[in-house]
Amino acid sequence: MEPLRFKYYPSNHLHLPLRRDILHRAIVYEGDATRQGTASTKWRSEVHGSNRKIRPQKGTGHARLGDKKSPMLRGGGVAFGPKPRDFSTELPRKLYDLAWRTALSYRYRKGELIVVEDGVEIDYPKTRFVKDIFALNHWGNPNGRSLVITSSFRPNLFRALRHAGEDGRVLMEREVDVKDLLEMGRIIIEKGALDGILKDHQSDLVSKVKRTTLDV
Repeated sequence: MEPLRFKYYPSNHLHLPLRRDILHRAIVYEGDATRQGTASTKWRSEVHGSNRKIRPQKGTGHARLGDKKSPMLRGGGVAFGPKPRDFSTELPRKLYDLAWRTALSYRYRKGELIVVEDGVEIDYPKTRFVKDIFALNHWGNPNGRSLVITSSFRPNLFRALRHAGEDGRVLMEREVDVKDLLEMGRIIIEKGALDGILKDHQSDLVSKVKRTTLDV
């Protein structure tokens, strides 16, 4: 793991100050987007059954009661029960992109961002083999789990890490979100994947060109 060469990145890519508020908003935004919101219950009008009143309104000594679909009865409708809904929230794109680079900057300043050459792959798709590699480089569980990010699918690496969750996990670039960048001990990322993430999340750095109409 000796450095092979130096690569320059702008300070607004990998040297941003820590903003816990922005990171929190980004993680909440991602969590809300993953909520299914499929819970559903039936109100009394949706329950199958007769609308006949169960007992007379007065004279029985019991509380008044309507049909058997009442929420007070077993098998009746559910009062104020959940219905399918969309839990997703909104977050400005520029703020979300800033959160990505803030998370990467936080990892970089702590020395927990390891950039490797493209095409990371191992020779054998064995869990023990990848665990030995992690132990040799102090990437495993005793030193904090590691997240490996690749630009494309690596069959042997993905298969080996499938059963080594106690030491780390591997994701492709398109599968990563801000929470993934913060929840493990370190990030091992291919240079191509890092460049792709920085390219996709810099909308707040691109200024819009104002166009004017000239009379000819």
